[in-house]
Amino acid sequence: MRTRPLKVALLGCGVVGSEVARIMTTHADDLAARIGAPVELAGVAVRRPSKVREGIDPALITTDATALVKRGDIDVVVEVIGGIEPARTLITTAFEHGASVVSANKALLAQDGAALHAAAEANSKDLYYEAAVAGAIPLIRPLRESLAGDKVNRVLGIVNGTTNFILDKMDSTGAGYQEALDEATALGYAEADPTADVEGFDAAAKAAILAGIAFHTRVRLDDVYREGMTEVTSADFASAREMGCTIKLLAICERAGDGASVTARVHPAMIPLTHPLASVRGAYNAVFVESDASGQLMFYGPGAGGSPTASAVLGDLVAVCRNRLSGATGPGESAYAALPVSPMGDVVTRYHISLDVADKPGVLAQVATVFAEHGVSIDTVRQQGKDGEASLVVVTHRASDAALGGTVEALRKLDTVRGVASIMRVEGE
Repeated sequence: MRTRPLKVALLGCGVVGSEVARIMTTHADDLAARIGAPVELAGVAVRRPSKVREGIDPALITTDATALVKRGDIDVVVEVIGGIEPARTLITTAFEHGASVVSANKALLAQDGAALHAAAEANSKDLYYEAAVAGAIPLIRPLRESLAGDKVNRVLGIVNGTTNFILDKMDSTGAGYQEALDEATALGYAEADPTADVEGFDAAAKAAILAGIAFHTRVRLDDVYREGMTEVTSADFASAREMGCTIKLLAICERAGDGASVTARVHPAMIPLTHPLASVRGAYNAVFVESDASGQLMFYGPGAGGSPTASAVLGDLVAVCRNRLSGATGPGESAYAALPVSPMGDVVTRYHISLDVADKPGVLAQVATVFAEHGVSIDTVRQQGKDGEASLVVVTHRASDAALGGTVEALRKLDTVRGVASIMRVEGE
């Protein structure tokens, strides 16, 4: 074993960063044995140096992250500060000064992953980011390496623990959205401002990363259709149960049937209770992968939190340090397929539409005619009426998002349709 340690600079020492530092210290001997050399925490860049950080030598603390990554003796930079800047500049500076990088920064990778990969390649350094998607769940490495010889057709997953906790509570207890959100906040699953989670921004960034790796195509955050879950109601869950379904906020990355394009989207969807993702409870994550040779695979586990995310960071750190010792680099960006990303209007799926209508003869015939005129085939219809008002629930066969949009617009113009109560996609057939 080499006795000279590999030096690690840590950018950020919050919930994840502090766990990375703790594991590096408490598991130092095991990490050295697995890598073939000791690893040494050489510096920790933070914004508030006065904060007490148990187990970390105060002499390692600095507020000058730029100076830290420019040190010529740093072998690996671990970036867990998040956000776009200064993280982007610090990462590229680290490459230029001879360090490889391990990052958990999903937002930056979804927005500028191609540029970061190019910077790593230009400097013959590694860029690893297992912790950017689904916390401790090994997902990026299996997609990038284990399935490198296979053709992935679909990635369907629950990649945000906060939203899954909220929807699970609504389903299992009958709670409303706000009540379930308040509980998630009290338990620490939701931030004080939960927008990034409940509006799907967090999941969309992860979908962009997954789609890019799965389909060997550059997919940016702007390419991902995003729809939040704040409008999901108890009535939606009641309708889902009547269909033998539940509701999840899903990240869905698909290769088109002809293989000529891909799509990436995040939105609430009904999935059958028989689907493996339906049983994912609480704040857990799970990702379902469908490929030609391997068939169906599911990856499941805790998708967030200090220890699970730190576990993924340390896994990458071990891999990068091994590469450093051997003088090699691991897999870089694979975007050779360069497939176009289709707009949401081209996506084909089933739909569950709930309409408020007048309770009188001929309404169902009018509604069915509108669906037929727009080329949307109806699978089932359920109608309930009372005191001159009725609800009409229509479940379609597979149709494009554009066709469904035209159908709904035409339905709104009918005098007998009082309003569209809800529209939800049905996935996981």
